[in-house]
Amino acid sequence: MILEHCDIQIDPAKQLEFEEAILHGVETVISKAAGFRGFKVNHSLEAPSRYLLLIYWDTLENHTVDFRGSAAFADWRAIVGPFFMSPPVVEHMTLVGKSK
Repeated sequence: MILEHCDIQIDPAKQLEFEEAILHGVETVISKAAGFRGFKVNHSLEAPSRYLLLIYWDTLENHTVDFRGSAAFADWRAIVGPFFMSPPVVEHMTLVGKSK
């Protein structure tokens, strides 16, 4: 399992609209992608412009090749892209340990 960690900066004045858009985008576009296993969206209390989108994929290629190389990626960016103050910072991670 791969965790995609996406650090997003938006205009905090558009917080409510962005939250609706990101949930809509994940639920209608990303969730249908091959290898998608789940997601979380978190909002920073200290930095109101910052969100973390965490997406669980079966493989790295499910995100980097299958999803990003598909027309669905353009659909996703059309929904959330207008809110971005700068390009999101994306990293992929593997699990080392977790609590019970």
